[in-house]
Amino acid sequence: MVAEHALPSALSHFDPADLLDALSTGIIMLDAQLCAIYANVAAQDLLAFSLNKARGRPFGDFLQESNALTDILRRALDTGEGFADRELSLRPLGAPRDARTLDVTITPLQGQITGTHLLLELADTTQRRRISRETDLLARLDGSRLMIKQLAHEIKNPLGGLRGAAQLLERELHAAALREYTQVIIGEADRLAALVDSIAGPNRAPSKSLLNVHEICEHVYHLVRAEARAGVVIERDYDPSLPNAMLDRHQVIQALLNVARNALQALGDQGRITLRTRALSNVSIGSALHRLVASVQVEDNGAGVPEDLRSSIFYPLITGRANGSGLGLAVAQELVTRNGGLIEFESEPGRTVFTLLLPLGEPA
Repeated sequence: MVAEHALPSALSHFDPADLLDALSTGIIMLDAQLCAIYANVAAQDLLAFSLNKARGRPFGDFLQESNALTDILRRALDTGEGFADRELSLRPLGAPRDARTLDVTITPLQGQITGTHLLLELADTTQRRRISRETDLLARLDGSRLMIKQLAHEIKNPLGGLRGAAQLLERELHAAALREYTQVIIGEADRLAALVDSIAGPNRAPSKSLLNVHEICEHVYHLVRAEARAGVVIERDYDPSLPNAMLDRHQVIQALLNVARNALQALGDQGRITLRTRALSNVSIGSALHRLVASVQVEDNGAGVPEDLRSSIFYPLITGRANGSGLGLAVAQELVTRNGGLIEFESEPGRTVFTLLLPLGEPA
């Protein structure tokens, strides 16, 4: 009997608000005018607002493009029925660049004196959605890589025969003018073979050594600055606490250079590119959890990635430019995944960020 009363007795010493603040789920209480009258710590963190400043103001004032959520809230008030919405994307005004993906549950609460209130439960699914997206991307890249290697093999065989036949024909031709045509055939066969090799990706395994990530960034910075037009500004924002990493120097340089050149081409004659490094903890890359990861970002203020290219931008021969090969980002993704990492991106007009996630140590 003592044990049965121990838990209620212990809980009696806690303030209910303290218990709600201990939850990882966001809890918000709205009145009939959809103004926040309570929000626990998790909710304030998720939506980047302060309860003291939020009281008496419509809940939608703290979100960008809140019309969809506001409509659902008003419907719950009018009907008295609860609603649930999975993976609802919200962008807080207090952190406009950090979109949140939330599972939202709305429960109307009827009080005899105060009238109807709404209880919102917010579960952050941003990480879950990101892991699912990355796992899907890696699986699709594996499938396309296998198909491309098989296709490359089928193309290179007849190219080799074509080149050999042109060489034999050249030996039989005595007129120099005619040999110019065989040289064109040989040159085009070599060009196509090199293109197929680029599409198929590098054949060698990474040769890893302990590297300073900032030395790689500086190397790429100087190369890109030499190629940039006069109106393009290139800035650096490095995290000095970033530790060294076991990486293939040449492969990571090529990957970062491809991403930076892609940003250069997106800007044209003027704009700004920022090379940024950060150390991130407890980051999942696909299904592997890493205690520490180097984040190397290339940010530009160009027009952004077209909507119709976003799902396939890392595939070979996919490009939004008339003179583009569509190989730069595909090769960059291949090189980074060979080093155990991944390239992610987010884009909107005026801000595009490609992030190279590079593991610092073995997965947890």
